[in-house]
Amino acid sequence: MFSRLLICNRGAVARRVVRACNELGVASIVVYSEADAGAPYLSEAGEAIALPGNRVEETYLNVAALIDVIRRTRADAVHPGYGFLAENADFADAVIQAGAAFVGPAPRWLRVMGDKVAARRLFADHGYPVFPASDLIEDLDGARQAAQSMGYPLMLKPVAGGGGIGMRVVRDDAELEKAYHQASQLALRTFGDGGVYLEGWIDRPRHVEFQLLADVHGNAMHVYERECSIQRRHQKVIEETPAPGLDRIELDALAERAAEVVGQLGYDNIGTLETLRDADGHFGFLEMNARIQVEHAVTEAVTGLDLVTAQIKLAAGGALPQRPAMNGHALEARVYAEDPRSQLPDTGVLRTFRPPEMYGVRVETGYREGQIVTPYYDPLLAKVIGWGATREQAIGRTLVGLKGFTINGVKTNITLLMGVLESEAFLAGRIHTGFPYGHKEN
Repeated sequence: MFSRLLICNRGAVARRVVRACNELGVASIVVYSEADAGAPYLSEAGEAIALPGNRVEETYLNVAALIDVIRRTRADAVHPGYGFLAENADFADAVIQAGAAFVGPAPRWLRVMGDKVAARRLFADHGYPVFPASDLIEDLDGARQAAQSMGYPLMLKPVAGGGGIGMRVVRDDAELEKAYHQASQLALRTFGDGGVYLEGWIDRPRHVEFQLLADVHGNAMHVYERECSIQRRHQKVIEETPAPGLDRIELDALAERAAEVVGQLGYDNIGTLETLRDADGHFGFLEMNARIQVEHAVTEAVTGLDLVTAQIKLAAGGALPQRPAMNGHALEARVYAEDPRSQLPDTGVLRTFRPPEMYGVRVETGYREGQIVTPYYDPLLAKVIGWGATREQAIGRTLVGLKGFTINGVKTNITLLMGVLESEAFLAGRIHTGFPYGHKEN
């Protein structure tokens, strides 16, 4: 096991990894920007190192500064969290060259899975179901040719990155031309790779993902699925497990097949295989996220398995844990600092910030009362996770948790989350990626 682990991230995930280190008896080291100087996990970690500045380029994306911290603190492992550098193969290479272990898949897997076209082709070659999609598009003429071959409507997507950034629905040549330039330029600025590709547009699909674990000995397993269909701007806001209303045998077969593929490939840490399910019940590969997911806590809630601890153990050469049985149902609602009307980020001082404390409700947050919510980072304030013996009970506890969360100083999306959870369609399990969030269902 490692002795000193550096956490190159912030917010809820940094605090989550600190907790895992404390449970493992591993000394934790966190870095923080000037804006995050009041974060609660700085005192919970064994050591906190300041990164001068606030912009992500000078702090959490500053590879040179982070590698310097590795050397100065003699860290023998680095956990990248999610976002920022979590799936950056060059950063993983630099960590390894600095003499530390990267808590995640090997750099070669970050490169393969980070290229959505290559990852899709890889899984298709191993027999995993996929929907129609193009290869990498080199220019606008190539985009037009692919669109003519596939037929509109289509989804234009960056080959790199995630979080819905750069995705555009296109319905004709005019929309394609505009979307191509916007998406490729945004992808280049955001991910350092302007490559894009086209997928067949699926109207109102379900978004279902499968949690995977693999070790360095060639073994792999799944830890069931998560339903992630409730989204805004292609970003998840509510997740749950098990997926409501879907066939258990089919879900387990898809999860098992995903584990078989990553085992055959030699993948070697945590990962999440994401799929879409169309109205006819067909599943198709979407992408593979080679990191811990924001929504990992819902899987932990129904299995009792600590995924972050497992991830660290796997990176240290450990074997796979036993897959626990699924117990009950869990939901996660993401609380953002944002105006519920415009759904744009909001900033300010958290004059009141009191997470609920109640049975069956877990809150993950990297904030505390008095801290400043700045415009520099993603506006996620907290994740409220409700567990219950049934889906209805899990929804009820998540609702009670949201109602009991007192936040003053910034606007939040709590009313929008509650609106979804209380809606007749959601309660009945009639969900899809176009589910109304912030407005009434047609």
